[in-house]
Amino acid sequence: MGRTPVLLLIALLMSGCASRPRIIVGSKNFTEQVVLGEIIAQQIERRLGVEVDRKLNLGGTLLAHEALRGGSIDLYPEYTGTALTAILKQTIVRDAKTAFGIVNRSYSAWGIEWLPPLGFNDSFAMVVRSGTAKDQRLKSLSDAARRPEAWRLGVGYEFTQRPDGLEGLVKTYGLRVAGDPVTMDLGLLYPALQSQKIGMAAANATDGMLAHPEFTVLEDDLHYFPPYECAIIVRSDTLRRYPRLREALTELSDRISDASMRRMNELVDVEHKSASEVARDFLNTLK
Repeated sequence: MGRTPVLLLIALLMSGCASRPRIIVGSKNFTEQVVLGEIIAQQIERRLGVEVDRKLNLGGTLLAHEALRGGSIDLYPEYTGTALTAILKQTIVRDAKTAFGIVNRSYSAWGIEWLPPLGFNDSFAMVVRSGTAKDQRLKSLSDAARRPEAWRLGVGYEFTQRPDGLEGLVKTYGLRVAGDPVTMDLGLLYPALQSQKIGMAAANATDGMLAHPEFTVLEDDLHYFPPYECAIIVRSDTLRRYPRLREALTELSDRISDASMRRMNELVDVEHKSASEVARDFLNTLK
């Protein structure tokens, strides 16, 4: 075979690869999101036989949202309370079904659809060391607000800016905070509590570390935080392009409980298993 036919064959093969269908799955930049991104990606690969590109660990809410709107990714997992307040800038809604209806209708204007929720609610969780809770008889955030000393608070980077974050929390409970909160990656909150660099952390209810008895979640007794049901959000044009995609993804709806999500996070953060392995094991249980 001469040089020209060989080059032509290579070009044809490359062209075939370039046109091969693929779906791009994204996630934000913390453990739960990466695990969910892997679950979604592997579910698509198993059920559709379509190649999946992973753009996991993208960053925060706004970055993931813009990537979806701009078409850089086809889908990612999002939370109703986050979408309602951080993206839509609406007032906090306490009812889960109402919140879901609002975000689904609003996102449809951008050509994005919310699939039925996955089954767990990843609310914010205000966490203290269990020793602190026991010594100071703390069960709720109202108890924490009555403490004479101000709290040294540790938070993720978004918490101070979100309408459902620090400002409203302080106003609702009259919580005293010592100076500016210490902002850090979410994964560093628990080591900061352990080392007593901070006294309270704005964490998440499904964090794997909450399975450990050394940490206590204070009850949100005034119900400040809205529902944060997690669901897969998908570009409408992607659902049209892949007619079987909706069915494959809705097989995950209502299949992940708070406890199972917390356990998967623990497997990654504490037992140091890979997100890919944890996702595979979870999907094997659905068979």
